[in-house]
Amino acid sequence: MVHAAVVGATGYVGCELLAILARHPFASVVCLMSSGRDGKKAFAIDQVHPKLRGRFSVLCEPLDVEQVSASGCEVVFLATPHETSHAVVPALLASGLRVVDLSGAFRLKDSTAYARWYGFAHHDREALAEAVYGIPELAASAIAKARLVSNPGCYATSVILALAPLLKAGWVDLGAGVIADSKSGASGAGRAPSEKLHFPEVNENLRAYGVFNHRHVPEMLQALDLAERDFTFTPHLLPITRGILSTIYVRLSREREASAVEALFQEFYAAAPLVRVYPAGKLPEIQAVAHTPYADLGFALDTSTGKLILVSALDNLGKGAAGQAVQNLNVMFGFPQETGLL
Repeated sequence: MVHAAVVGATGYVGCELLAILARHPFASVVCLMSSGRDGKKAFAIDQVHPKLRGRFSVLCEPLDVEQVSASGCEVVFLATPHETSHAVVPALLASGLRVVDLSGAFRLKDSTAYARWYGFAHHDREALAEAVYGIPELAASAIAKARLVSNPGCYATSVILALAPLLKAGWVDLGAGVIADSKSGASGAGRAPSEKLHFPEVNENLRAYGVFNHRHVPEMLQALDLAERDFTFTPHLLPITRGILSTIYVRLSREREASAVEALFQEFYAAAPLVRVYPAGKLPEIQAVAHTPYADLGFALDTSTGKLILVSALDNLGKGAAGQAVQNLNVMFGFPQETGLL
């Protein structure tokens, strides 16, 4: 049994994470904490998340790193703002704990990039060097040994999983550019109130945002070894609660048949229980992945031009956040990747 602490338990991702851990056969939550937005008194987590009523006896308390360390946990999930994770991770690691950080605080290896993309100066190069970027399908061996796993962004997960097989095989004409058009449900923005997330602003609407400056761009470039000039990413906000659909446009470096592309994806993800590859010409939809831990991948190929359209779908709270965090927990402690998720 792995004893876990969840910091940031009151947010959307925290709720999803707790719901998964509550049914995980080898995990026990021994510490719940808020990152600070819910006052200073301890409270039952079902006061914030009624769906968790009766699932946890431990109270949720204000963030206290020493108390986390003294709770008897072995692993800490941080569903916290980037700056909070940046501040507390060094102390958690020094206490001998393993950490799965769901913020962006340790995703980028270049410490100087944080000022541009995240708006704060990063001062922990040692932890950055140690952190493992946690896509289990691409880095399971490193995750298994890691003390600090940086859980990828939801948009980034959808794009990286779709492009990795092709880029690693050298099948993409980078000179033609790579374009990712992604659309997400409103829960991806988190629980903090925002005028742009008010119901009248989101309902019956579709809006592009974060053009050329979305925080998930640098981790996609890093994970896929792409130059910024060759990659264009545009996120959009859908009037739904959860789910991401990414449509990605590339040109193949030489003529190939659809059967070859399908075979490449099937072989690449043959040992990946949470990635579902569709037959050529069949495209994923958000309904198929909502409330699941899966990433679904499909494509359509125009053999006459070499144009390939990839479609990737996942639940931004599931495979895009909490589900992937638990998948990383499973890899870190030697459980099958899908444990507690299916």
